[in-house]
Order: sequence, then C-alpha cells, then structure tokens
Amino acid sequence: MTIGVLALQGAFLEHEAMLRRLGAQTMQVRKPAHLAGLDGLIMPGGESTTMGLLAEQWGLVAPLKAWVRSGRPTWGTCAGMILLSNRAVGQKVGGQPLIGGLDVTVNRNYFGRQRDSFETLLTASVLGEPPIRAVFIRAPAIVETGPGVTVLASLPGYDKEVIVAVRQGNLLATAFHPELTDDLRWHQYFLTFLQHTDDQGHRASAMV
Repeated sequence: MTIGVLALQGAFLEHEAMLRRLGAQTMQVRKPAHLAGLDGLIMPGGESTTMGLLAEQWGLVAPLKAWVRSGRPTWGTCAGMILLSNRAVGQKVGGQPLIGGLDVTVNRNYFGRQRDSFETLLTASVLGEPPIRAVFIRAPAIVETGPGVTVLASLPGYDKEVIVAVRQGNLLATAFHPELTDDLRWHQYFLTFLQHTDDQGHRASAMV
C-alpha cells in the first residue's frame, strides 16, 4: 500500500517515518499528479492558513476536494483536521481555503497560542489499552459534529467535553500529533481503513 502525505508544510516527514515502520510505502504530495495511485492520504499538522494558501497556489485544492469526495481514506492531524473540516471558526482575517468533507465545525485555536501547548493521556476505545499519549501544539478542537460523525476521543475538564478525535466513514481527524510520539496505534488504525475501501480499484488518477 502507498500512503500520500501532503508535503506543503508541517510535520509530514514524521508521518512518513511512522508509516514506514508499519511497512507502508509513502509519497510526498505537492502536485495533483502525486495523488495518482495512492491508497490513502494524510494531511499533517503545521500552519493551516499557510498550507491552504500553498494548496491554492499549486492547484491542489480542487483535486484534494475530489479525493475526499471519492471516499478514499484520509486523515487530518491538527492543521490537517482544520483543512478537512467543513466549517472553521477563529480564522484569520480573510479566512482560509478548506478542503472540507468532514461534517464538523472546528475552532482553530481552541487551546490558545503556542505557549499553551501541552501533552496528556487520552483514552480511545478503538485503540484499546493503555491510554495513548497526545501532543497538542497550538491545537484546534471540534466544537460541533454532524449526525454521521463518531467521536473517538475527547478531553474532560473544560466547560464541556472537548472533542479531539473523530471518524466519519473513511475520514479520520485528530486535533493532536500522533506522529510526534513513539506510539503507532493511530497510524495502525488509519491503515485499517484501506481494508474497507471498495473493490473497484479506482484511484485518484481518475479525478486529476
């Protein structure tokens, strides 16, 4: 299997390293043609506004939207979760491009600025035991979900339970950075999505 990692900016190298440890091949995605032949795609953490603007400049927005609409496995982490969301609040003046597809509303800077970054342990039943380490760096959070979205992990201790990981079909989103830990379980979980895609053998090359 070959997993693409959007390589416009951010922690794409770390995702590649995790995937290779699990035996997957990787492809850095910077152009529409790079989507051809991929089995899955990760949108990494970084700076979502910068990533969105670069995607516009390099002609990737429409192909990425088509990729997500096709139902292929896609995972957004931190900034990638923002890009994957249908709606985002707390945007900079002028907004930013969103790829969309995930029926959630994201607050871009829910946890504050860079100095407010933190680590904690999360419980996610889909990953089993023990709890998993989660690294939040100037992190977003999901403040609203649509009816087809399953909450996988949340944080207590705020005004209400804060959603930080969700799944909708073949779309996965995490507000934190699994690629900055040594725990492979989130990446293993994402690779299981490839087992549930259709048997038609269609690829992104049909869309770009």
